[in-house]
Amino acid sequence: MTNYRRVRIPGAKYFFTVSLADRSSDLLIREVAHLRSAFAATQRERPFWCDAFVVLPDHLHAVWTMPPGDADYSTRWRLIKSRFVRITGEIGPRSGSKIVKRERGIWQRRFWEHTIRDERDYRSHMAYCWGNPVKHGLVEHPTDWPYSSIHRDIRTGRVDPEWSGGVTVGKFGEP
Repeated sequence: MTNYRRVRIPGAKYFFTVSLADRSSDLLIREVAHLRSAFAATQRERPFWCDAFVVLPDHLHAVWTMPPGDADYSTRWRLIKSRFVRITGEIGPRSGSKIVKRERGIWQRRFWEHTIRDERDYRSHMAYCWGNPVKHGLVEHPTDWPYSSIHRDIRTGRVDPEWSGGVTVGKFGEP
């Protein structure tokens, strides 16, 4: 079995990219209420702060701050992904190994994570989340995309309502 090396620093901030197996699907926005439900249940059970979150048709990005003494983001993503597929009942194409492991074939098995290094890195990844729908040509302005934490952050005064922040160039988990 492959042993993935992941940086695990209790209480740290992390950026994530989590993708569907079928990158042409729109399942995440079609079933966004179920994704929110799976996310909320997991967050109640295993608390963490969600600094930024954006859901696109076939993938999502998030910035999380883990609680002091806790770095187990992998279990949280496993729970969110499994709850989502259980709620939706969706089944995708499955290889023999996915059938043996009782996977439904909806999600890519792994996710991409990046440990936030400093305040500049944090701001860059927050902006990346907010600007990602623009980058993908889904909307003209970040605030036009309904499945983004930018709306919460505007309401709480964390970001200016007129933020347009150009999409930061860099490697942020997407090919």
